[in-house]
Amino acid sequence: MPTQCDEIDYRLIGEEMQAVVVTLDPGEQVVAEAGGMLYMTDGITMQTGMATDKNKGFFGNLIKAAGRMMTGESFFVTTFANEGRQRADVTFAAPYPGKILPVDLAKHGGELICQKDSFLCAARGTDVKIAFQKKLGAGLFGGEGFILQRLTGDGLAFVHAGGSVFPMDLAPGQTLRVDTGCIVAFEPTVDYDIQMVGGFKNALFGGEGLFLATLKGPGKCYLQTLPFSRLADRIVAASRAGGGASRDEGSVLGGLLMGNRS
Repeated sequence: MPTQCDEIDYRLIGEEMQAVVVTLDPGEQVVAEAGGMLYMTDGITMQTGMATDKNKGFFGNLIKAAGRMMTGESFFVTTFANEGRQRADVTFAAPYPGKILPVDLAKHGGELICQKDSFLCAARGTDVKIAFQKKLGAGLFGGEGFILQRLTGDGLAFVHAGGSVFPMDLAPGQTLRVDTGCIVAFEPTVDYDIQMVGGFKNALFGGEGLFLATLKGPGKCYLQTLPFSRLADRIVAASRAGGGASRDEGSVLGGLLMGNRS
């Protein structure tokens, strides 16, 4: 059976601020979130526009593009094509400290549900669209919000996770309770829901929020050790704007964030 997506090659560079170097044969293409490109070599051409589906009309594609904005992505996607006669590279960088996770969608049944704004790039033929949460509780209180991303295809896709990536295989019926912001991606066979933290003191003083996500197997899930929201909260708390430091304490961080007025 012929594949739907281009078969691209890649390599990861870096440790904590990673980039992925995608090598394209002549005629191959990769689609990426607008603004993620680091560099491209001779032969690569770039074209930015609204993601289109030949099976949909203008308004169908317009709705699809609007849906991308609801997941935290740009209204437009950028296509990088190798129009030269030799293999060429295009490289995409991570937006904040963490790891880039290469995902072979064919090994996940052709589909993966991801945290919004985690998509980095993918082989041509991969479809990136919104995935509405079926359960009201998950939609209203989940750290990923009411809308997640659904990646479909049979090729390589790359998503970004904050900190380190923690893969887990859930057995049928096995349930995992997770901080809502720590989920990166999971297979569609995994049931996703939200439950309230039990106990009055746990809810108010536990520091984990009022709700936890529950992932119920079977299926594979990927967790991240440092969600960007948690990193941002710590930076704000340590800055003078957040009231977490005096003029002398944390002056380096305060100077970077607020400007040193001394």
